[in-house]
Amino acid sequence: MQRRQTDYSRQDTIEKTNEAIRMTDRRSARRTFTLPALVSLSIASSILWTPARADTLKVMAAGSLRAAMTDLLQRFPRQSDEVDTPEFGASGLMRQKIEGGAAVDVFASADLEQPHKLAAGHPERLVILFARNSLCALARPGLALNETSFLDRLLDPAVRIATSTPGSDPLGTYSWEVFARADAVRPGARATLEAKAKKLVGGGEKTPPLVPGKGAIEGIFLSDQADVMLIYCSAVSAVQKEVPSLTSIKLPPTLSVEPADGLIIINSKPVALRFVAFVMSEEGQATLQKHGLEPIASVGPRNP
Repeated sequence: MQRRQTDYSRQDTIEKTNEAIRMTDRRSARRTFTLPALVSLSIASSILWTPARADTLKVMAAGSLRAAMTDLLQRFPRQSDEVDTPEFGASGLMRQKIEGGAAVDVFASADLEQPHKLAAGHPERLVILFARNSLCALARPGLALNETSFLDRLLDPAVRIATSTPGSDPLGTYSWEVFARADAVRPGARATLEAKAKKLVGGGEKTPPLVPGKGAIEGIFLSDQADVMLIYCSAVSAVQKEVPSLTSIKLPPTLSVEPADGLIIINSKPVALRFVAFVMSEEGQATLQKHGLEPIASVGPRNP
């Protein structure tokens, strides 16, 4: 007699879900799980909705996602599950901790590169694009930043530039991509900008906060270490609350890059699958939008 869907074992469900996701993009060796395969994950989550025993969810995430992930974890409809205290930090450093054996179920990064590295050699690990971001520049008042003068001001020898650390932190890598784009606009700009940039955050113990009790980026300006810094647009309002005198602009189109936030399911236990399904749900995507991120799924009715 044919088994009903609800009769499948948990392991059968996870294996079928993983296979459905793998079928969404057989053409690419580096699969990124997006909306088409969410149906499979949602079905699996509903099948697995009542766990046989209580599970504990452990999440690690990029520091830039602290507010959004904390909010998501608070809104996540748990059952008998427990949510462990999440851990935040530079995405590259978090990835290294996981490679070193840190116990985690879901890792959310400020890029797709770190999740893909964790997925290499592990076809059972799912990489998911869950939101997008954009880059802005924070500057001291009087710097006169605008779309037209932006590159000239960055190249001015008197203007000090702060960045995060490339490799350890995607924000630093994105900043270096901006410098590479500048070279196409102004030959030689890349070398000048890379030489000027002071890597003041994102390096873990190598770059401690400059002002005790303040955020890393706020500390850069409060300690007068730089005049301008490239940051995620989603972080601008929080920094300006601490340092109201700072001005901000979105990067001009010729220099702009498009940060993409990705997560990876390290442990496909039921509570992890349910949490990821929640992140991609209407409520989850609306929560991300509230924190300045760009959702990849619709969070409202379509215009007539």
